[in-house]
Amino acid sequence: MTLEDLGWNEAFAAEFKPFIKKGWVPARLIRDNKISYGALLEGAEELEVIMSGKVYHDAESDAELPAVGDWVALDLGGDDEDTVIRARLSRQTCFSRKLPGKSSEEQVMAANVSVVVVVTDAGSDFNPRRMERYFMLIERSKAKAVVLVNKSDLFPDDLNQSAKEEIEALKEQADVYITSAAKNEGLEVLKQYLAPGVSITIVGSSGVGKSTLVNQLLGDEWQWTNEVNELTGKGRHTTTARELLVLNEGGILIDNPGIREVQMWTDEATLRESFTDVDEIAAQCKFHDCKHGTDKGCAIHAAVESGELPVERYESYLKLEDEIAELKKRCEKRKMNVDRRAKRDHKVKARNHADRIDHDRRQKPERY
Repeated sequence: MTLEDLGWNEAFAAEFKPFIKKGWVPARLIRDNKISYGALLEGAEELEVIMSGKVYHDAESDAELPAVGDWVALDLGGDDEDTVIRARLSRQTCFSRKLPGKSSEEQVMAANVSVVVVVTDAGSDFNPRRMERYFMLIERSKAKAVVLVNKSDLFPDDLNQSAKEEIEALKEQADVYITSAAKNEGLEVLKQYLAPGVSITIVGSSGVGKSTLVNQLLGDEWQWTNEVNELTGKGRHTTTARELLVLNEGGILIDNPGIREVQMWTDEATLRESFTDVDEIAAQCKFHDCKHGTDKGCAIHAAVESGELPVERYESYLKLEDEIAELKKRCEKRKMNVDRRAKRDHKVKARNHADRIDHDRRQKPERY
């Protein structure tokens, strides 16, 4: 197994050059064990590694810490020494969401992936509003969006086709397919995106057939699959942690646990790109500061009334806009708290006269 088989390219090699002189080696993280990581080296050697204190302290947030899919520089330990992550290379793509709940933290779900595959079905899991959220996160990650309307054997053909067409209408650039993992139909769809060195990740709700797809890609029962509850249509999690897997036929898969909440971690620019149809209609409003309510000449209000703009899509737009604004506010508040703690720590270090002079010399060297 070469580094190129793991996704290594010229950009990573150029960034890694300064580390070669230090005797460090490149590796890709395949597993996060909370207090350690699994790392894969050239030649398929797998090591358990730990993070250096510098990497930890240099990270401004948890999202900047090493994650599954990242390329890192390893300082190989001896017989009785740990192998240590000394640096994380820049991410070429990053698929992430906001942590569930009231947190203002970003959660990295897969680093350096070229394709994000969203698995859903035409039944109880089908939700166009949630799909809009997926598309926004994928758009921000700079990866390719692929959607599988899975479990087609459980639903009528017209229902499967209707779900496919509705998803395609949300994002023209997305590739949407009808599949049945249980009947091994549609597996070739995924294989067309896989090639040596190409990384994909599969996401979706629990019970939509993700683990069955992973099993088929790997050629064995790698993941434990579980039956879906007949009443709720839901299945229990069969993937409990993110893991990077190198496929025998070429390609790399990052498997994710089932996602209950698709919370936004994006910005206003990505929102606008994902809802260009809404913005195009809004541009036709009579007044540039139109509140899109009962104002005279409001093109949005007229489009909703005529059915040109589905009310559900417009409400989704407003909700996402509110979420992004709230997230921005929380991030700004968190930054203020971090800055306040940093200033307080500086003052604590400068309590006595000698420390204060040393502190001032570092902060304002032009005075000395």
